[in-house]
Amino acid sequence: MPTVFTKDGFRFFFYSNDHTPIHVHVRKGEGEAVFEVEGDVALRESVGFKIRELTIAEKLAEENKNLIIEKRHEFFD
Repeated sequence: MPTVFTKDGFRFFFYSNDHTPIHVHVRKGEGEAVFEVEGDVALRESVGFKIRELTIAEKLAEENKNLIIEKRHEFFD
């Protein structure tokens, strides 16, 4: 599971067998979410996060969208 980046306890990563569309997984504590990053950043699924944590995770995904896409291409292409 390649890590894209970590910030404020959130770990953004890919699974080695991930598929398209480009998305990123994020974990913190017991929470995990998936954000699609092609086009607008959008929450696809979430388990165990509070609304405030999801808001922070989504903001981080948006701020790092280009990095996420770049790292995804580096790993999978």
